[in-house]
Amino acid sequence: MPDLDEHIKRITDKLQRFLKKYALLQKENDKFKNELTALKIKEKEREDQLKLLSLRIEVLKASRGEMEEEDKKSFEKKINQYLKEIDKCISLLHE
Repeated sequence: MPDLDEHIKRITDKLQRFLKKYALLQKENDKFKNELTALKIKEKEREDQLKLLSLRIEVLKASRGEMEEEDKKSFEKKINQYLKEIDKCISLLHE
């Protein structure tokens, strides 16, 4: 019987260590998930900022008359898309 009791005690000890390690890994995993979420938010903010800066560059080029014909067409297309979106928003506000 003492052998069986000792075996059960070893298994119980191992199980306790396993559960502690599992809890620690869970906390670490949650920490990494939070960091990943924060990094994704920062990445999105930087992408938005980059888009805004690119648009400003295009506006500056257009105002100086430094755009090539292809760039002008692309810029006009973007402006028209923005105008359509603005018109949609205005029409939704009037409903």
